[in-house]
Amino acid sequence: MLHIYNTLARTKQPLQTVEPGKVRMYVCGMTVYDYCHLGHARMLVSFDVVQRWLRASGYEVTYVRNITDIDDKIIRRAVETGRRMQDVTDFYIEAMHADERALGVESPTHEPRATQYVGQMLNLIGRLEERGLAYQAADGDVNYAVRKFPGYGKLSGRSLDELRAGERVAVDASKRDPFDFVLWKSAKDSEPAESKWESPYGLGRPGWHIECSAMSEAVLGLPLDIHGGGPDLKFPHHENEIAQTEGAGDKALANCWMHCGPLMVDSDKMSKSLGNFRTIRQTIARTPEAETHQGGDAGTAWFNPREAEMLRFFIVRNHYRSAQNYAPDNLVDAQNALDRLYQTLNSVSPASAAEVDWAQPEALAFRAAMDDDFNTAGAVSALFDLAARVNRTSSPEAAAQLKALAGLLGLLQQDPAAYQKESSRYRRGALASTLSDQSRPGEGGAVVMGGAMSDAAIEQAIADRQAAKAARDFARADGIRADLAAAGILLEDRPGGLTQWRRA
Repeated sequence: MLHIYNTLARTKQPLQTVEPGKVRMYVCGMTVYDYCHLGHARMLVSFDVVQRWLRASGYEVTYVRNITDIDDKIIRRAVETGRRMQDVTDFYIEAMHADERALGVESPTHEPRATQYVGQMLNLIGRLEERGLAYQAADGDVNYAVRKFPGYGKLSGRSLDELRAGERVAVDASKRDPFDFVLWKSAKDSEPAESKWESPYGLGRPGWHIECSAMSEAVLGLPLDIHGGGPDLKFPHHENEIAQTEGAGDKALANCWMHCGPLMVDSDKMSKSLGNFRTIRQTIARTPEAETHQGGDAGTAWFNPREAEMLRFFIVRNHYRSAQNYAPDNLVDAQNALDRLYQTLNSVSPASAAEVDWAQPEALAFRAAMDDDFNTAGAVSALFDLAARVNRTSSPEAAAQLKALAGLLGLLQQDPAAYQKESSRYRRGALASTLSDQSRPGEGGAVVMGGAMSDAAIEQAIADRQAAKAARDFARADGIRADLAAAGILLEDRPGGLTQWRRA
């Protein structure tokens, strides 16, 4: 049985849906004022894998991922560029879709835009006002009275006092309490006309949090089986969604809450606000000029399919809830590992298209991993176990099984020969690419000297490989071996777990 970690319950729970055999899943999508960065890629790929596995497990899935197309940042971008707001959002929506196609992310069942549901948002605000949970402030904004909702903080697991101590809360003299948040923003004269709607509260536009509450209820109905999003949405966005939806009615918003882990850069979360982000396009585009490609008629010409699948593999090989570190060497390691899987399929052609044989041991390991809270790291290990069997037996049937299983993760579906013809900037070995003519710190504090790896660096790499094997992260273990080989270091595994090495 599939078990999912429920953020609200703080434990893994068996998936139990409102309607047997059907899953209604809502995931908070992008605010479309710029290109998607790698943190967005992790969210897109992670929940794409979730919906793929739910379907493979026999569920009928209705997957909704919204688009925020009205927001302060969108208005600012439109004003700065002198374009209509809809022109800005249409451009970046198409760019987002092009990024998704490049990464093999399947389209959601529904993709509602916030501007299409303003009426439902106003209706929800009216219900909150009737229950005494919403009030119009002196500045014209309509705010949610947080302290009047007794369940506030249950998703983050902290009281309001704890949240106040741990979070930055904007001070606004028009609010009755600093934690009160905006449901409806009063229009400003300086803002474009297209950003304003008529309402019982005067001209204005919806707040960000009310958008998802209204769209999820309108498109899917309540309660949702799964509500998901990025790590930064748990508080305040999802906490506020719960307060709005449950405050306005008698039903829970969602039975299961899922949050993927952060993508880190030097111990900080990758985000636009910190200025440490890298876009999907900067990572997979063929040329700098292609990084601004909108999508449309150019098809796949703008991106490198080898690097695009590498990025997907880089994300999938880690569990979706774990923190993941972005570093060029980690992308190199992912490219090397993915290349080895394609080399297997290139050397042993798969038998004609076949479905997964779930009686096979690798398939059973794959299923067990995925049923354990979508443990893609374990599933990828099963793929490498199967690849080893293909290499050992040269079995076309086993190769077909490898391709079919990988397809459940959205991997290994390119033609192997065509894949290998594509060059990649991430192909050099991660350790080999760090070699320089100057002595400097190497992996794990070892020293790389004069263009050759020191003995200490080699021993550290071998220790890292042994640790990876012990953790059943065979993809990383194979990657370290390949990196050492690229640096001219050959390994020989001996009985008893001993590894000997020599310079080529």
